[in-house]
Amino acid sequence: MKTFLRFITDRVTTKKGMWITLAAWFILAMVLAVFAPSAKEYEVSSIDALPKDAQSVIAKEKVDKYFKNNDGLPAILVFQSKNGEIGLQELAALLDRIKQEDINGLKQIIPLSALPPQAAAGFFSEDKSTAVIPLSFDSSLEIKEIRTSVEQIEKIVKAESDFTLYVTGPAGIGIDTLDLFSRADVVLILSTVGLILVLLVIIYRSPLLALIPLLAAGFVYEVVMQTLGLMGAAGLVISNQTLSIMSILLFAAVIDYSLFVFSRYREELKGHESKFDAMRAAMRETGMPVFFSGGTVLAAMLVLFFAQFGDYRNFAPTFGTTMVIIMIASITLVPALFTLFGRKSFWPKIPRVGDPVIKQNSTWSRIGKFVVRKPGLSVAVIGILLLVSAGNMFNMQYEFDTMKSFPKDMPSRQGYEILEKNFQKGDLAPTTLLFESEEPVTSEQQEALQKTLEAQPLVSNIRVNGITENKKVINYSLTFEQGPYDVETIDALKDMIERADKITADSKVEGKIYFAGETASKVDERSINNRDLILIVVLETLLILGMLVILTKSVKMSIYMMGTILISFLAALGLGMFLTSLFFDISTISDRVPLYSFVFLVALGIDYNIILISRYQEERRKHSVKEAVEIAVANTGGVISSAGLILAATFAVLMTQPIQLLFVFGFIVAVGILLDTFLIRGILLPGLIVLFEKEKSVKKNTAS
Repeated sequence: MKTFLRFITDRVTTKKGMWITLAAWFILAMVLAVFAPSAKEYEVSSIDALPKDAQSVIAKEKVDKYFKNNDGLPAILVFQSKNGEIGLQELAALLDRIKQEDINGLKQIIPLSALPPQAAAGFFSEDKSTAVIPLSFDSSLEIKEIRTSVEQIEKIVKAESDFTLYVTGPAGIGIDTLDLFSRADVVLILSTVGLILVLLVIIYRSPLLALIPLLAAGFVYEVVMQTLGLMGAAGLVISNQTLSIMSILLFAAVIDYSLFVFSRYREELKGHESKFDAMRAAMRETGMPVFFSGGTVLAAMLVLFFAQFGDYRNFAPTFGTTMVIIMIASITLVPALFTLFGRKSFWPKIPRVGDPVIKQNSTWSRIGKFVVRKPGLSVAVIGILLLVSAGNMFNMQYEFDTMKSFPKDMPSRQGYEILEKNFQKGDLAPTTLLFESEEPVTSEQQEALQKTLEAQPLVSNIRVNGITENKKVINYSLTFEQGPYDVETIDALKDMIERADKITADSKVEGKIYFAGETASKVDERSINNRDLILIVVLETLLILGMLVILTKSVKMSIYMMGTILISFLAALGLGMFLTSLFFDISTISDRVPLYSFVFLVALGIDYNIILISRYQEERRKHSVKEAVEIAVANTGGVISSAGLILAATFAVLMTQPIQLLFVFGFIVAVGILLDTFLIRGILLPGLIVLFEKEKSVKKNTAS
């Protein structure tokens, strides 16, 4: 691999190769921009999170099979009166008007005017100030099409009544999510580019050094977006959340690898007069570590193909494609751009032949000397700090209510909270229970089953929704005392699912029970998420550990690197949750955050360890262990600390997103990267090398 990479970089860094490389990237970007669609054209607000063999998915398919009217994407219209009570006749006439409009995709809406007064009263709050009307849209429609249909309904309500309307439920949430991300994406990109530009100028005080990495990132972004657009046209489903995180990953990785390249390039310019010779020498030493760093991130993303959860699997092809293009750019486009500008890249501090390579009084030089002198103290202090931070993980609490992750002024969340306030919590999203038997169910058996179900823990109410003509299938609507997304409710339904056979036996009926609905989906999501978390952590750890062994040719060194990065992840999760609770009053997190954070912290954090260890092994060929550690820390400290600051700030941009999941994820990753940059890579890992490699050196000297 090293020979192959040097073959490429040796040619890219010649005058002719530089121009060919730049021309090739320019032509590729222009051709894709003109002829390929953008990934934005194929983004969706949500994807199927659960696999087809999940119990709740199977249950929903059976409900749709036996009860045709249940098929569709549900929405909930929440009406509030500005003048006290909502009149039954007025609302019924308004709903009839909506139904007459022949709105695209509207499958079913409650015919309030056809219901007896007692049944109609169930759709109103006790004080009659709020009414809730379920409806459903054709599930084959895109969210953008449903948004147009909802806008028609809103116009009718506004023109023909004085009611305030909120649209919630899955359809309303999907519409709001699409709108949120369409606005937030622009803010995300502008914030990312602006923040990186400012930080680069502040840290390096050179306008070109700030612009060149961003120029490279711009080319890569264009190529990636159009490539993903082609994949979208071929059938790849891309969620808008995936695209948002992909943008951050792209800019973070390109900037990181650019900093590693130009840092070594600046060093080589102090020993070579020719800018081409300097870049050739720089890439001969950094090409392999940089490319391999990208490879670890790529491997981490591809491991997500083994996940069952839809969001995780959706990351794999999108992020994998992005990383392949970034890896190619890191050994072609990035060195070609820096070679083009040469020494001018570093203006006003232009490196000259003969300038000192290492500043003996630099901060990282002093830190390197301290760690070498007192490795035990360094490791002990940092180790205790990390373990204490990781200990807060035991206080972590998960939130399963997706609505709580959205902004408070989002219409679907406002409608949902109005429902919570004015109706029974369990009525917000009842669980559908389907009983399927091979023989017709008698009225006595039906009543016995209903009584047994009513006696289950936390069950508030159960009623029959429908019975098939052959009496073999019964559709029950089951509500709990608590909200459908509360942990207590999820636990209660999980117990019912596990005891389904006992429930039928106690009811003296023969058949099988299926559970569908929001709470049933959460039971499956939690179970699958726990399975994916364990599997991905194990697979990714073993895979990256194996790759590190290949790179370093040392099992012990690879264990140092992987072990410190895992401890860093646990500390970041614990410390991040403590700080989000302290500063942002966020005490619960989505159960997806740990896996999101693990994938990115391990994949990106290991990059810094690779850069340090690669330099250590290079210097170890000429120096003792202590000298090699000191030189490696001094030479890589500046670029890694600046890269870490920029990478942490880049992920912190996710805190501008309107989704709490992304806010917390971005914050935790930022905290973890700072831990990696300043404590793990700068102190802990060098200290471990000095402690555990020292005896080997002594033995070697004794043997000689």
